[in-house]
Amino acid sequence: MKKLVKLVKLNNLQYNPNRDPQVYRRVAGEAFRIQAYLDGPGTAQCVVRDAAGKAMVERAVPAPGPFTHELAFDKPGQYLVTLEVSRNGERFALPLRLDVLEHAWVG
Repeated sequence: MKKLVKLVKLNNLQYNPNRDPQVYRRVAGEAFRIQAYLDGPGTAQCVVRDAAGKAMVERAVPAPGPFTHELAFDKPGQYLVTLEVSRNGERFALPLRLDVLEHAWVG
């Protein structure tokens, strides 16, 4: 059986929770790009949820293929979103911490 999700990217970089979070940060108003590359047959349901569990986007994606969603936040801070992918009883969930800076680094 093939894995449901073979790769997750955040801002066009392979997501690694152990990587320096600086590489994923964005300035307020600048979009984060979340990508999930699906594997196997059929159609998968892809959902991005906020910290309260409310669906920010929900889309059916034919597999194999990519799911891509961009989102931006107007205020600086840390935001927690969860990428959820499900198909025929299989489920994949990955929490993502999105850091939003007030202004770009100088120097």
